[in-house]
Amino acid sequence: MPLRPLTPIEARVLATLMEKARTVPDSYPLSLNALVSGCNQKTSREPLMNVTEAQAQEALDSLKLLTLVFQSSGSRVARWEHNFQRGVGVPEQSAVVLGLLMLRGPQTAGELRINSERWYRFADISSVEAFLEELQDRPGEKGGPLVVKLPRAPGMREQRWAHVLCGPVEPGAEMQAPGTDAPQSGLEIRIEALENEVAALRSTVQNLCEQLGMSQPGQAK
Repeated sequence: MPLRPLTPIEARVLATLMEKARTVPDSYPLSLNALVSGCNQKTSREPLMNVTEAQAQEALDSLKLLTLVFQSSGSRVARWEHNFQRGVGVPEQSAVVLGLLMLRGPQTAGELRINSERWYRFADISSVEAFLEELQDRPGEKGGPLVVKLPRAPGMREQRWAHVLCGPVEPGAEMQAPGTDAPQSGLEIRIEALENEVAALRSTVQNLCEQLGMSQPGQAK
């Protein structure tokens, strides 16, 4: 049965859970606060968003009905995990590609290979292309295509790919800002690493406060 189109916020919430499960496993599953911080990162995100806790919670509730996320048990604070691979019915490599496309917008196969380094190491660009083509040719009985190959943008040597989990993509809109989805620079990578470390530290503090029955710093008792 085909998956209904996701909203942009649902896609951002889902992909953020997918990313953090791989890049900061010690902080995963995520609390709502950590999830919102991840959704609103200034690096590795296209477009940038300002998702509120209420919007993130609404997205989580909707995604839970689609069996794409679930709430973990055994914690005083609600924590969330994704169920993307099983919910959508794709292998790990395809899930990585789709997660990156949801987080960073349209990319070439080469950009996806570079940007996936912290998620999954593809052997070469050809292997990325093979999974993209498999997702594009996905038969109707399995839910239909999940990606589309966009027309080559002016000045670009390679064609970019986009996910269609939020519905059909308008090629013209994707060509307005070529180059915005380029691989991260060294500075961006360091900033992202620092943001992930801060998220991990916040999660550790939150866990300690829960165990000690204390309110978190900055929160009223």
